Amino acid sequence: MVVAVAAIVCAGLLMRSGSSQPANTTPPQGPGLTTNSAQPEAAVDLAPGQLNSIKIEPVGTCLFPVEKEAVGSIAFVDDLSVQVFPPYQGKLIKTFVDLGDEVRKGQPLYTIDSPDLIQAEATLIGAAAMLDLTSKELARARDLYGTNGVSQREVEQTASDEQTAEGALKAARDAVRVFGKTESEIQQIVDTRKIDPALVVRSPLTGEVTAYNAPPGLLVQPGTPPAPFSVADTSLKWMLGNVTESDSPLCQVGQAVEAKVMAYPGRVFRGKIAKIYATVDANSHRVTIRSEIADPKHELRPGMLASFVIRVQDPVESVAIPMNGVVREGDGTISAWVTTDRRRFFQRTIRVDLQRDGQYQVLEGLQRGQLVVTDGAVFLSGMLHASPGD
Repeated sequence: MVVAVAAIVCAGLLMRSGSSQPANTTPPQGPGLTTNSAQPEAAVDLAPGQLNSIKIEPVGTCLFPVEKEAVGSIAFVDDLSVQVFPPYQGKLIKTFVDLGDEVRKGQPLYTIDSPDLIQAEATLIGAAAMLDLTSKELARARDLYGTNGVSQREVEQTASDEQTAEGALKAARDAVRVFGKTESEIQQIVDTRKIDPALVVRSPLTGEVTAYNAPPGLLVQPGTPPAPFSVADTSLKWMLGNVTESDSPLCQVGQAVEAKVMAYPGRVFRGKIAKIYATVDANSHRVTIRSEIADPKHELRPGMLASFVIRVQDPVESVAIPMNGVVREGDGTISAWVTTDRRRFFQRTIRVDLQRDGQYQVLEGLQRGQLVVTDGAVFLSGMLHASPGD
């Protein structure tokens, strides 16, 4: 009986000493190797040849930007998009540009046959003729003054008539100028005494033709949609994004925004928040945020789906570990491997948050200066879970 009991005890001791992976070994406490958990930490011992499979470095710090992510869509900037109506009613004669064309400020877009312009030019021609007539009469009166019975009063009256005609001509020129005629075009009308019925409508800004509805013969009127053309400055775009109600208090006008679209993988378009809308969508519980995104090459198009990141705070410096130094366990926890002697490694449960340039921000579980496995953590976890016979 005594011999049997002794044999059982010896067998148990041999089984414990024969395991190369003491998964429940409690590590010795030492500087930089403390645990926040009452549970013992699993440990793995590596032979010198196995150290080549991992990389060990002291825990350092990294700057992590505090950011929020959301989705949105691209749109034209309303403040820089104009529907180009004619200043007066008329029939559309000719167009000079097409949809998608780049135009400069002042470039002709289309012409209309305007009755109001015809009337203004007719008045201009009449005023020019009247000035010529009164100028000739004044010259004649001055030649005859004192010799053929032309009195001083008649000369003065003729001079007054000429001044009136000059004022009428100036007013007529100004009236035609309102229609967009240049000084050279006005002078040509005066010199030739011919009416030019074509009213040229020019682009009010430099940009891109974003809408076209201008078939020849169309009767167009000021302010009556649809406008023959719409022009927008496309070097700046709006991104209308939706952030969650809980994240909205963190967003402020002026914060930096980085946007990405599917059409340009890997490209980042940068801008700033310009407006935060006052209402919350009752169904989605999201707040619309409008950002201005620089687009000097006119690559973004309205309606494009965009994902964006808002930097809501200045970067924070925090303890960090490379992504290759952590392992996501089956229960969802994150673990890392720490050591004091570069031979025995203890599994440590940590809590991470932000990511940046291949680094995790560590909130709990590691301290700055601790020796930690920064590459090959999966190798150690594999050894820990391998069966004794593997």
